[in-house]
Formats: sequence, structure tokens, C-alpha cells
Amino acid sequence: MEENAAAQFERGTDGPKVIVVGIDGSDSSWRAAAYAAGLARRQASKLVLVYVQPVLPAGAAMGAPVMDATNEVAEELMAEIRRATERLQGIYQVRWEFHTLRGDPYNGMVQMADDLKADAVVVGASESAGHRIMGSVAVRLVKAGRWPVTVVP
Repeated sequence: MEENAAAQFERGTDGPKVIVVGIDGSDSSWRAAAYAAGLARRQASKLVLVYVQPVLPAGAAMGAPVMDATNEVAEELMAEIRRATERLQGIYQVRWEFHTLRGDPYNGMVQMADDLKADAVVVGASESAGHRIMGSVAVRLVKAGRWPVTVVP
């Protein structure tokens, strides 16, 4: 019994080992990424940056141009992350990786946080008026109650 208990994952017991941050190119998501990077550096955690490419409902747009646009955003985000990493190389050492997937941002963040056994999730505050009705990704992640969630304004 002791041996099995030791092998089980226990979130946050020695500080965060994996910090997942959602980015989408908005100012608040970049602030969230900067905040999470600082946490990761101080805690010697792995920083995982996640961009969930939105999938629009059928008929909302005509396929290829929208897919190309979300791929472009993912490529721009990756380029910006690389530039920031190069600027800080030698000053700050942070282990990081970038993931992109398609789907609903909330479900994508949940999937990544679960798959990576995240100890913490960091997201920017919503800049969308529509989220006042539907609930922002940040609020939904907090309500899930599965990880400590930091919402950066």
C-alpha cells in the first residue's frame, strides 16, 4: 500500500512542477505568460504555453481562410515566444514548451492541464464583452476546481 501511494501523483506537494498558461495574442494573455514565466523561473517549474485555436461553428465562416488565420496566429505566437526567449537567454533560465490544438478554449485548457498533470493554471482576464453572459474561460477554470488558477488582469 505504501509503495502504491508514493507512485500516485499529488498536485502541488513540493511547489508547482508544471505551470500551464493560456495564450491567444491578447494583451492580458501576454501579461499572464509573463507572470507564469516569473513563477516558473522562481519555482524551477516547467512552463507550458498553450494556444487553443478556436473552431467556428459550421456555416459561420468558409473553412480554409479561417483555418489559415488560426494557423497564422499560432505561428505568430510561436515566433513572439522565441523572440522573448532569445532576448532573455542567459538572464533567466526557464524550461518551456508550446502546444497548440483546435477546439473550445476551456476544453482545450482542461485537456492540456490534465494531460500534463499541471500544478497550476494561469490565464489572462477576458477582454470580451460576450463573456459576461457565457462566462469566461478563466471563470470556468476556477469553477472546475481542479487546479489553482491565477487570473492576470
